[in-house]
Amino acid sequence: MSRQAALDQVEATSSVSSETLVRVEGCTKHFRRGSEEIRVLEKLDLEVPKGEFLALMGPSGSGKSTLLNLMGGLDRPTTGSITVAGERIDQLSRPKLAAWRARHVGFVFQFYNLLPVLNAERNIELPLLLTHLSRAERKKHVETALEIVGLSHRQKHYPGTLSGGEQQRVGIARGIVTDPTLLLADEPTGDLDRKTGDEILDLLQALNRDHGKTIIMVTHDPHAAARSTRTLYVNEGRLRAEPVE
Repeated sequence: MSRQAALDQVEATSSVSSETLVRVEGCTKHFRRGSEEIRVLEKLDLEVPKGEFLALMGPSGSGKSTLLNLMGGLDRPTTGSITVAGERIDQLSRPKLAAWRARHVGFVFQFYNLLPVLNAERNIELPLLLTHLSRAERKKHVETALEIVGLSHRQKHYPGTLSGGEQQRVGIARGIVTDPTLLLADEPTGDLDRKTGDEILDLLQALNRDHGKTIIMVTHDPHAAARSTRTLYVNEGRLRAEPVE
């Protein structure tokens, strides 16, 4: 890690709260593939304080994206519990879990997942359609999100006319438009060149530092992980403080 990256981590850590926002206890996740049982996570424990920017690293197939999906309520553990903002999300019914996700979680994906037939502001508005906000209130939220990511001047543009970095900024704006409790990013710079990726990491750091967003990011890139306040490594379904050689 470079000296500047280390300083960035120290500065960012100062804003981390002592309050636990995410608690994963004794979590296992197994899948079945025909007659074979695939064991992805094994009795995993994790606590994420409010205001942390946590990076999860590990080889492909190690379980880091599975863990991210469990914390975002996109999947359920085989055993164990997951508590986010005081809510046992592993015990919620499907309708209640969907409503919980809409209120509390924003997602940022590697390949943006923008709808090509919708312009930037309409793509960003999508999560708000699951809320009870009026059209005027939704418009205000979208404008705020666009301003935060620096794309107010591109709100009417369609994904096909935006650069990769701009598309990811739209994706981040969509992720924060509901003012979520937790922002989950799965390889957010994986499809970008280094310069553009650095701009996206600058934005994520600003969301964490200046807006108090708790961020959990899956990445293969040590350069990206160095921007976080803490890095953990997933290997063979377990969390480790150091990478496995």
